[in-house]
Amino acid sequence: MDLSKKIREVQDFPKEGINFKDITTLLQDKDAFQYMVNELCDQLKDLDIDIVIGPESRGFLVGAPVAYKIGAGFVPVRKPGKLPYETMRHEYQLEYGSDALEIHKDAIQPGQKVAILDDLLATGGTVLATAKLVEALGGEVVSINFLIELVFLNGRSVLKPYNIKALVSYDA
Repeated sequence: MDLSKKIREVQDFPKEGINFKDITTLLQDKDAFQYMVNELCDQLKDLDIDIVIGPESRGFLVGAPVAYKIGAGFVPVRKPGKLPYETMRHEYQLEYGSDALEIHKDAIQPGQKVAILDDLLATGGTVLATAKLVEALGGEVVSINFLIELVFLNGRSVLKPYNIKALVSYDA
């Protein structure tokens, strides 16, 4: 199945010049959604994943069903102030400023094998911050998987030491 045909492109959203990849059309198509989950699970087979992490917020939509299907736990990584218990924070730079992500301090145990799943690889900053949080807690990032990769933004170069896979790639 060609998942790119199930992803709606919205011109000039959220601002002019951006061609937004809207995955809601894929998620509402039961066959495409099941195919996506199955393909992501196939990428993780034989890796003995303990925990799947999904960065806020579309990473929840991609990661949680995969975690369920492979028999792993699921951990959300969120923007500051959204998690109710003690957290660890990682700040990272954006093109025009900075941002931060948080994870519960007890979400990952030392030595656990972790897969990070998100909807989109653009510049790689969010997922790199997520990987740093996992490693700070003693987890091992075994795989980083995406539904979509925007190849022209070269986010893969930021994530070089990691095993990265994407189901759909856009070159422009």
